[in-house]
Amino acid sequence: MLLVRPGYDPAGHDAELRTALQDLRTGRWVAMRDLLERTTAWELWTARTQVLGVAAAGTDAVRAWRAEEPESVPAAVMHARVAVERALRARRRRHRRTHELWIEAWDASHTATRIAPRDPVPWVCLLALAQLDRDLRWDEHREAPPEPTLPVGPWGLLAEAGRRDPHNREAHHRMLQFLYARGFADRPAEASGFAQWAAASAPPGSALHVLPLYVRVERYRRAHGQDAALDLHWVAEDATREASEALLSWFASSEPAGRSPLDLNHLAHALWGAQRFGDAARVFDALGPYWTPRPWACRTTGPAGVTGAAAGSLGAALEVFRQARARCRTAADAPAAPTTTTATATAAGPAPATPES
Repeated sequence: MLLVRPGYDPAGHDAELRTALQDLRTGRWVAMRDLLERTTAWELWTARTQVLGVAAAGTDAVRAWRAEEPESVPAAVMHARVAVERALRARRRRHRRTHELWIEAWDASHTATRIAPRDPVPWVCLLALAQLDRDLRWDEHREAPPEPTLPVGPWGLLAEAGRRDPHNREAHHRMLQFLYARGFADRPAEASGFAQWAAASAPPGSALHVLPLYVRVERYRRAHGQDAALDLHWVAEDATREASEALLSWFASSEPAGRSPLDLNHLAHALWGAQRFGDAARVFDALGPYWTPRPWACRTTGPAGVTGAAAGSLGAALEVFRQARARCRTAADAPAAPTTTTATATAAGPAPATPES
């Protein structure tokens, strides 16, 4: 099978979103408005507004849209998206206006909860901002958890998003980011426990079944991949079980059009790491040309493996992706080995484990 050239595209398989993004990058907002007006499913709405919000944060497109259509509900939601993205960027860059932008984003998100009361996205926005409150000074960020084994956190915000869109993918990822910000190195079990809890309560086809794979990558990344024992990180029993559960409970039970490229990349990576090459090849086929730097950057050495986004790391991460995909495709295309008798197999001994590429 011919392997297509991989490329990064935040729109993935969503051709309509790609068209809107192209217009948005030139400061035009009409295609964005038209796309959102015909987006009715909350899962797709959440995903599209997230991607559009990241792109719009560097433009004045949403401000121009609101000036032209001040009563537009989608414009108010996108205003919250843009404000949140700008606040998060400011925190990452340690900008002096971080607190000011945080408060502006909080106001915009709360306003959107009133303007769009059935929409989960404003609550997702508030969840995203929770990671900025690392000292838990806000009451809404230190509520009691639904299970005694889980930590305190913004559970009320997660519940509000869940009332509007049960098992909302982004809401749970934002909760994970909150737990990371609280001190993942000191309390890794909190993130793992949350991911397992979310996956266990999710129905078949839900992207939450992939959540434990993200935590596993984060654990590896923060260990910098420098410990030789981490070579077993991907083939350990719990790692292979998580990959299998994500394959069966999400990939095999979901509609192809609704799959996130980021989730597909994490699943392909987990199956490759677990040496489930045939299953990984199926996921690579579903990905087509759409790769994402995470999680592949965690398998590189030097700055790329540590940060996953350092300058010059994309090429190394892309090479890891290509090698993994080629290895899995070769294994999938190989003819099945002839059946051996029990006596012959015993005499020959177990087959050696195939090293990762």
